[in-house]
Amino acid sequence: MADFLSGYSIQYWLESCPQGYLEETEYGHKAGVSESDLILGDDLLREQAIKVTTQMVVGERCALAASSGLINAAPDEAAKRFLATQTLDEARHVEIFTQRLYDLGVGKNDLESTLREHANPNLVKFAEALLEKVEAKDFIPGVVGQNIILEGMAFSVFEMLYAGNQKLNPKFAQTLAGTIADERRHVGFGENYIGALIKEQPEKRPEIEKLQKEMSYYMLATFADQFRDNDARAELETMKKRAVEAGGEESQGTWQGANLAELDPEEMEALLASTVLGEFKTRLGRIGLEYQTPAQP
Repeated sequence: MADFLSGYSIQYWLESCPQGYLEETEYGHKAGVSESDLILGDDLLREQAIKVTTQMVVGERCALAASSGLINAAPDEAAKRFLATQTLDEARHVEIFTQRLYDLGVGKNDLESTLREHANPNLVKFAEALLEKVEAKDFIPGVVGQNIILEGMAFSVFEMLYAGNQKLNPKFAQTLAGTIADERRHVGFGENYIGALIKEQPEKRPEIEKLQKEMSYYMLATFADQFRDNDARAELETMKKRAVEAGGEESQGTWQGANLAELDPEEMEALLASTVLGEFKTRLGRIGLEYQTPAQP
């Protein structure tokens, strides 16, 4: 275990993250770049960007609370040190996505009211299910919920957003790129570290599988709210139309083999949901857990 965790040491983190892919960045992106004029100059697109970024701040605040809360519940010093680096990663994510809200025109005094207004209730329940385990110092379910489920969801969502913004909004894409690199490291820790603990404590499996099913449902319900609501659908269709007009069909990029500009909201929801759940099934299998199919919202 100690040899494995050397790959997740503070020294490794320093060399790969602040001295690596984040070097010469500010708030996760290159200095001097700004939000796309396409978004800043269009009230509808700017409002949609604020709503999307709000969910990211809500999710990252949950991740920050979870990773910091798990430190003292960790069974060994190496895991504590890794979770300390993850806590700083999550704090950075909260800061950079909060900064994006400011860049989009949200006043600092309006931050909390903006988050309350736009936070998806199902995403809030998703966070509450995880933080209940963290607050109880229930380490194994907490790490699975944090490093497999929450981070796994964020990894796929951020990858899709990165594909859609790489050409149209380089600043946001750059911010996402560093975040994706962080999430990849967090998911790797969850997969590689927790499997051995589950073998030692097999009685934990039903509890963890129940948590996975519950959190997966709230995740799917969050996606459904985003893609099926009539107002959200209209905003997404308008956003895609204007983005294509500004940059052409190829401007939105491809993800999972699909051209995002060609997908309707239902197809985009289905692609995102199937990708995330497929990753959950694979990762849970690697650590000795049986994937539980959630109810469909």
